[in-house]
Amino acid sequence: MHVVVMGCGRVGASIAQELQGSGHDVSIIDRDATAFRRLPEDFGGTKVKGVGFDQEVLRRAGIAEADAFAAVSSGDNSNIIAARVARETFNVPKVVARIYDAKRAAVYERLGIPTVATVPWTTDRFISALGSGSADDVAWTEPSGEVAIVQLTVHESWVGTSVTLFQENTGSRVSFINRLGRPVLPSAKSVLQQDDQVFVAALTDNLEAVRTVAAGVAPEFD
Repeated sequence: MHVVVMGCGRVGASIAQELQGSGHDVSIIDRDATAFRRLPEDFGGTKVKGVGFDQEVLRRAGIAEADAFAAVSSGDNSNIIAARVARETFNVPKVVARIYDAKRAAVYERLGIPTVATVPWTTDRFISALGSGSADDVAWTEPSGEVAIVQLTVHESWVGTSVTLFQENTGSRVSFINRLGRPVLPSAKSVLQQDDQVFVAALTDNLEAVRTVAAGVAPEFD
């Protein structure tokens, strides 16, 4: 792939280095030429000095032939403007923008522009690393913070229960199951088995209730 990265901060430089190491062709843009010092000496991609949402700058970076574009500068406005230009003007198939404001990230997600909301992600990772609260089971949080995917502790009495009944009783949706080291996408007829690792999607406001029901004794079903 040819990938254009806007922003050569620590994140942008790391992304560019990783992509190049995976065999992709990379162009990186930054308005400050000294930022390119963060790149390794053997970086073989294209370095373009300029404003990342300027169309001429983007053309110099090869945006017309790009398969993907990542806007990871330190400014939300710059990132989203650049992402929209890449998507709407140059029809780049894959576009991602880093957004610090989680509420704004949710808006742009609805517009079809995938975003990485830095603050919620960083908060979750810090809480997990510190071993504080229950965030250590959170696998993913939607940018607005309203929905999360978590791994549940499931009481053994749920073994043999259908996924459908489990969902109805816990108020969650089973995203996938890790069964004997392999991921399983459950169907309506799937049942929970011994030692399943169950990952569910749920509203964050309802997570504690979901955890409590899953960890408790399953009700008797007819």
